[in-house]
Amino acid sequence: MKYAGTVFLLVVLVTGAIAAQEFVPPKNATHSGTRIGLFGFGVRGGVDLRGSGQLVLGTTLDVGNLFSNRLRLRPSAEIGVFNGPNTYVGSVDALWRFTEDEEVATPYVGLGLSVAGRTECSSDPQCPDLWLNLTFGVELRYRSTFNWLLEYRGMDALARHRIFVGLTTRRGN
Repeated sequence: MKYAGTVFLLVVLVTGAIAAQEFVPPKNATHSGTRIGLFGFGVRGGVDLRGSGQLVLGTTLDVGNLFSNRLRLRPSAEIGVFNGPNTYVGSVDALWRFTEDEEVATPYVGLGLSVAGRTECSSDPQCPDLWLNLTFGVELRYRSTFNWLLEYRGMDALARHRIFVGLTTRRGN
């Protein structure tokens, strides 16, 4: 009898832990004002087209709406490796989404600011640097909770160009 209680407790704990690992995005309410919170995240990989051809790996967070459901606040972090000194970029972008989240394709455009550095940054007085970014992208529906992400980022006032492919979580549904 005492083993049956232990087995029952283990089954309840394991089942609860497995259910807790499934990400369920919040429902997309009709609220149209500013909302701040963690509504999604994404991972992406790409290439820096500025001569070096660096491999760039990054992550993004969907942290809220600004004034409308279509104007999103998205911080991101990127690391560029291989073909030269490693680069590090932290960005905050405001993205205007042209369609609602429930559409098959959601194109967007955005502006943002980045703080960018690289290895051996301390020996350069211009490092870290502040960059102005322009972003064009589209999210393509993959599953009910995930989208493919295709994105172009013109960074450092269009002096640097990066192309990304990745996955991001979907809001709503």
